[in-house]
Amino acid sequence: MSSTVAGLLQAGVLVLLLALAYTPLGAWMARVYSDERHWGVERALYRLVRVDPDVRQRWTTYAAGVLGFSFVSIVLLYLMQRLQPLLPLGFGRGTDGASTVSPAMAFNTAVSFVTNTNWQSYVPESVLGHTVQMAGLTVQNVVSAAVGMAVAVALVRGFAARVSGDAEDRGRIGNFWVDLTRGVVRILLPLSVVAAVALVATGVVQSLRSGVDVTTVDGSRHTLALAPAASQEAVKELGTNGGGIFNANSAHPFENPNALSNLFEILLLLVVPVALTRTFGILVGDRRQGHVLVAVMGAIWAVFVALTWLAEAFPNGPAALAAGGAMEGKEVRFGIPGSSLFAVSTTGTSTGAVNSMHDSLTGAGGGVALLNMLLGEVAPGGVGAGLYGILVLAIIAVFLAGLMVGRTPEYLGKKLGRVQVTYAAISILAMPALVLLGAGLAIALPGTADALNNDGAHGFSEVLYAYASAANNNGSAFAGITVTSDFFQASLGVAMLFGRFVPILAVLALAGSLAEQRRVEPGAGTLPTHGALFATLVGGTVLLVAALTFFPAMALGPIAEALS
Repeated sequence: MSSTVAGLLQAGVLVLLLALAYTPLGAWMARVYSDERHWGVERALYRLVRVDPDVRQRWTTYAAGVLGFSFVSIVLLYLMQRLQPLLPLGFGRGTDGASTVSPAMAFNTAVSFVTNTNWQSYVPESVLGHTVQMAGLTVQNVVSAAVGMAVAVALVRGFAARVSGDAEDRGRIGNFWVDLTRGVVRILLPLSVVAAVALVATGVVQSLRSGVDVTTVDGSRHTLALAPAASQEAVKELGTNGGGIFNANSAHPFENPNALSNLFEILLLLVVPVALTRTFGILVGDRRQGHVLVAVMGAIWAVFVALTWLAEAFPNGPAALAAGGAMEGKEVRFGIPGSSLFAVSTTGTSTGAVNSMHDSLTGAGGGVALLNMLLGEVAPGGVGAGLYGILVLAIIAVFLAGLMVGRTPEYLGKKLGRVQVTYAAISILAMPALVLLGAGLAIALPGTADALNNDGAHGFSEVLYAYASAANNNGSAFAGITVTSDFFQASLGVAMLFGRFVPILAVLALAGSLAEQRRVEPGAGTLPTHGALFATLVGGTVLLVAALTFFPAMALGPIAEALS
């Protein structure tokens, strides 16, 4: 009973803190992306890279900026890993005792962090030196999150655009380099600095030493790895990245030492995606639209937390029941409530950080975490990605409503025709195709079964979870699967790339098509999109798309395991 009360208090405090941050943070981000003025440091950066910040771009130019910046980022991060022996603070650390990272692993890691996935197929404290961690991975934690926010804001501008008579101005959705710079300079970096200081205050380590020697109670000596954990942990959660500086991730006491730090880290990974709905409402001129989206996100999140908590507190099996719950793979300092809260929040935000072993979740609990990703991670989703993901699903919901009443659907004053629905469908279908094809290929190929520590339904769940995590740019894993082979490194890397950039290209094309339209005033037959009816329709669409797409695969894995 005491753990239940403590868990409810944690959830209540978390919701209260999110409510307090919702209005000021959402309003600030709206001001950042609509401000006509440039800060001095921003102008210096624009001059350095020879960018005119006052030029508004069409979606094709905007997309070229996203792809070009991401490609260069992948190349640079790959080279940093391959050339690690030449970097400071990295000597004596690396794969198999060497300081360089193997080509397949370096490719997978570079793609992972640039796509905001942060999937880790290596042991961070022994493979990467501090320079790669700080100048490579932490930098990508910031800029990859800023890219997601930029794409989301571009889509919002498409809805908000009021087409003038100037044909040259039609279809303009902003300037990628301005949006990227402002997301870094005005939002993510200031929040990360404050969060890092707060994490240090809760006990998270921040050190450039490689380790500290300790003597255990039996007299043996060991070296505990140290790292600048607080600075990377802050942006890892704020940017919904998830890549830990230690192999145990947020279950490691140096990254997440106590219940207070645990609650604060959950707040960090939720706060920006939640507040972006407020930003959306302000930018489109109707704050109720943002309230509808955050209500859908919050309802799904709350239901999934309750289901996971219930599954872990009342598991199948006499041993777990006798122990008072499924505590295998969980830290005692967090318990079932804190672990369930973290698991649902991290899989719902495409973060991928973990404070417990997801492979040790019950069949039902692991199934909820997996389904949370397969919804498209829109509850509340990643930084930026969650907002544009749920807006795409809202478009599908409006389109379905239009089919039912026999009229052309409209959303926020923009008509949704064949072109817009096609772009939305491409964005939605990319992830399921990657997940199902990747998991099917991995199961079918001879030799890949050797990577599994489990057979049967749980082994299938491990493979399905891996590709769901990669294609959704989450990064968490059922750790019972070993993915260090070249096949998994390459196939998961491809899933991350296409899972990130196919939806982004579709969303930017959608934004461009919306920005070219004249605004249509609502009429008597227009579906109201600011009330409970529309929230129910969007929530139902989110669940229906995942249910129709993934139920057969879920039935072979977590559902079969839960019923066994």
